[in-house]
Amino acid sequence: MANRYTILVVEDDEIITHIIQTVFRTANYSLHLAASGSQGIMMASSHCPDLIILDLGLPDMDGMKVLRRIREWSSTPIIVVSARSRENDKVEALELGADDYVVKPFGGAELLARVRTALRHASRPIADGGDVSKIGGLTVDRDKRQVLLDGVNVRLTQNEYRIVALLSKNLGRVLTYSELIRDIWGPNFCGDNSILRVNMANIRRKLEENPAMPRYIFTETGVGYRMGG
Repeated sequence: MANRYTILVVEDDEIITHIIQTVFRTANYSLHLAASGSQGIMMASSHCPDLIILDLGLPDMDGMKVLRRIREWSSTPIIVVSARSRENDKVEALELGADDYVVKPFGGAELLARVRTALRHASRPIADGGDVSKIGGLTVDRDKRQVLLDGVNVRLTQNEYRIVALLSKNLGRVLTYSELIRDIWGPNFCGDNSILRVNMANIRRKLEENPAMPRYIFTETGVGYRMGG
């Protein structure tokens, strides 16, 4: 039975493309293939895929430029798949709007799981009767500026609330440390990540039954935080 999702794969490595084709066609996804950045941008516009898998090392332009160009007009989930494993590359891709970053070599099952997660988050309504996000027993009501845990109001400081609200508006997406700091404390903030880590520790103590094994807010080591998984 055909899968209702269509994926655009922007990748010039024939071996990687074959692996992705095998894994996703077995799972009944419909695929479109682009072997260059310019072709990928064109097909993203003309084919309107549900998700894009994007390599960074493309023959005609850097994948970061492709990501930036697509994000100018589209919110389609984008998963970067790249041999670049440096933290700086991951941070740059996520700040440009990638939803996830997978380092080559990767397992087919892992990539499939990440795609399913991204599609699930993209199809999940962010608002429910207003500007409200729900995940498990956690409800973030941005209209009322309330955070409820199992129906009980959680008392957060102003900055703690702003962090939770921002993460809740981007369910499933990693927000980098610099993104969070810029949005919460402003672009001229001169400190390091320690103020964010302190606030996050306090948030987890208030929201998580076991802060060491979180259910709601997860750490992407060296990169940032995401709500939901």
